[in-house]
Amino acid sequence: CNECESCRSFNEQRSLNIHELDAASNNSVEDIRNLTEQVRIPPQLGRYKVYIIDEVHMLSTAAFNAFLKTLEEPPRHAIFILATTEKHKIIPTILSRCQIFDFRRITIEDIVHHLEFVAKSENITIETEALHVIAQKADGGLRDALSIFDQVVSSSGSNVTYQDVISNLNVLDYEYYFRLVNGITEAQVDQSLMLLDEIYANGFDGQHFISGLSTHLRNLIVALNPATLPILQCTAAQGEKYMAQAKKCKYVYILELLKIANDCDFNYKNSNNKRLSVELAILKMCRLYDATPLPSISGTPSANTQNSNAPAPSATPSAPVKQAVAQVSTHTEAVVPKPEFVKTQTGHTGLISIKNRQRNSTSGSNELSSTVTSNPNLPQNIEVTREKVVEHWASCVAEAVPDTLIIL
Repeated sequence: CNECESCRSFNEQRSLNIHELDAASNNSVEDIRNLTEQVRIPPQLGRYKVYIIDEVHMLSTAAFNAFLKTLEEPPRHAIFILATTEKHKIIPTILSRCQIFDFRRITIEDIVHHLEFVAKSENITIETEALHVIAQKADGGLRDALSIFDQVVSSSGSNVTYQDVISNLNVLDYEYYFRLVNGITEAQVDQSLMLLDEIYANGFDGQHFISGLSTHLRNLIVALNPATLPILQCTAAQGEKYMAQAKKCKYVYILELLKIANDCDFNYKNSNNKRLSVELAILKMCRLYDATPLPSISGTPSANTQNSNAPAPSATPSAPVKQAVAQVSTHTEAVVPKPEFVKTQTGHTGLISIKNRQRNSTSGSNELSSTVTSNPNLPQNIEVTREKVVEHWASCVAEAVPDTLIIL
């Protein structure tokens, strides 16, 4: 009410009914015994005496046990407030005798609004984006946000800009991440590496950069869906930039980029050449958007990097395939690969098993003697020759990969 004697004495910091104990520096059994002795004294004014024990998780086990009896049966006038940020460190016998109130982190928007109120009250001009940087740096703590705000104002004066905040807090400008992602999506390896070199030249750590890049990619995924925009936690101008860049990127590619960045962040501490690990991650990201086909061992483009406008495969072998088949058929030292199709007991009755392969060396021909698994649904007494195998194989390969040489 701010009118009674209890409220006025508390506001004027002369109340004898409120006692605070710092458990971080008073965590012994003797300190708790002194506290329990004070609890016996009734209040001189008012009905209650309040005892606030800050950082209560720092009490030793013996101190907790000494405090347990008083906490179980306190006097009618005593109220204990146990404050901690690490509830799991308090022994269960203490927790079971307390009413627990869990406080959530303060949202970025609430911190920004309160900082705006403080800035207006102190006649300080500060940009909204700068306030968002301070709120994100505070990580949900208003006390930390006010401390950072005081530091920035003391070094920059009454007119604080976004550049002043990021330079004082050593925060990497988010524009770097927008430029980097644009370079990655355009497969510009040289510009991406030069941008990374500029970031290193400004004194930023590689893990700090890769962690910020992961956050940027996460924001792009959030910006893809209008339903998740409230958890983006940025200014309206930044949100529009995220949505514009997210439209240029596909969800699958952003997810792959995020996986590469997360792997780099996870393995960063174990790397001997930390900068190389970050550069390698950038190269992998650029490769996802690079349409240039990689050369194969034989000098021909691989099947996975062929142009999507290539003609559809024909049902008959092309000229190079026929020529290769003819060369293989006349070669006396060629060896036919030995496929093995084994009939299982899972009900698959349409598989052929070629067994007892023998080469008919006495006749000098290329025929192979084989036995076919008996199946009433298949024709019996099939004669398998080398020419039939090569011809059928060449036809199958021509349908899958046209204009490819076959070397058997």
